[in-house]
Amino acid sequence: MTRRAPALLAAGSVVSGLLAYVLFALVTRGLGAEMAAPVSVLWTQWTFAAAAVTFPLQHWITRSVVAGHEGDVNRAAARVAGTVVAVALALGIVAWLLRERLFHRDDVWFPLLVVLVTLGCAAVGVTRGGLAGRGRFGAVAVSLVAENALRCVLVGALLVADVHDPELHGLALVAGGLVALWPSAWRFRGSGDGGDTSAFAFLGGASSGQSVAQGVLTGGAVLLALLGGSAAEVTAMFAALALFRAPYMVVLGTLPQLTERVTTYVVSGAVDRLRALARGLMVLTVVAVPLAGVFGAVLGPWLLRLVFGSTVVVGAEVSALVAAGCTLAVANVVLMVAALAGDRPLRVAGAWAAAVGTGAVATVAFAGLSPVPRTAAVFLATEVVAALALAVVAWRSLRLGRNARA
Repeated sequence: MTRRAPALLAAGSVVSGLLAYVLFALVTRGLGAEMAAPVSVLWTQWTFAAAAVTFPLQHWITRSVVAGHEGDVNRAAARVAGTVVAVALALGIVAWLLRERLFHRDDVWFPLLVVLVTLGCAAVGVTRGGLAGRGRFGAVAVSLVAENALRCVLVGALLVADVHDPELHGLALVAGGLVALWPSAWRFRGSGDGGDTSAFAFLGGASSGQSVAQGVLTGGAVLLALLGGSAAEVTAMFAALALFRAPYMVVLGTLPQLTERVTTYVVSGAVDRLRALARGLMVLTVVAVPLAGVFGAVLGPWLLRLVFGSTVVVGAEVSALVAAGCTLAVANVVLMVAALAGDRPLRVAGAWAAAVGTGAVATVAFAGLSPVPRTAAVFLATEVVAALALAVVAWRSLRLGRNARA
């Protein structure tokens, strides 16, 4: 299973991603753009909840189980659960206060769904963390596929039954969290000695880092709009980021095994293997990023028109910058997982803070450029600084892995 795990997880991630596109197409085509709008907003909340809640819980639990400290999960479970519920309720209250602006409705349905989708993301993170920590990567792959497959089946059934109520389609999105009902993944032995402080430090750092990483990777269209880009340019930037981050989405599915592997090396003090992993990633990144830029410049504009239609126009230069930045984002998420496995969550958050600060400076420094290339250049600059900062954090954590508490 260990040798097949990367292929299984990558395949599960690809199928899950394709099912996500099918789901979104079903909703938008079945309901129409206007009626599907609140479901789209809920979808956006789901993606950010996955980054801020699923990711840190999954990696914290995987790391704890692999390191032989799964009792720490038991010890911190009540306070972590209470915090997740409090965050979900707070988001629901905000959604209620902004319900007309966000959802163009004045009822409680979608604010309630915001609460439920956040809780579902937390449950999925616990399940996948428990499964990955025990090396059950085939089960993790099944959960990746089952989550969006269940949503597609439910939405398809609603459309066949001629049900077009947006709230029920939103509930189908929430129902994907039912894949978390995997009892064996929720059993953690022992009472633990790490305490709540270490758990919250890890979860806080991981959540902050991944949330910022997600914002940097997907926020180009928003930045372009703020810089004065036209509606067509904003759509084109959104499409370019969606196209070139496809490898990133595949890599996300393989992260549970990466966490398990790197944590095992840290716990056992396998410094040589850690360094070999770091050198391999560095070489691959140095080679892949320029190649991605060339690919983006030569084929990117054509691919964007092919996939998204003739109205989506992006120049070769911008396409190259976006492709290179998205490729660096792949390296950055791997570096982030390595640093988290080495128990450096707050430094991960600090690395992303430095990157975002640099992006803000770059936004001013590139003021002479027109909005579209300016946005692409800021995106690439932010990812470059993140890569350098995360590389330093990951290298130090892996170098000190022999002495670090795992």
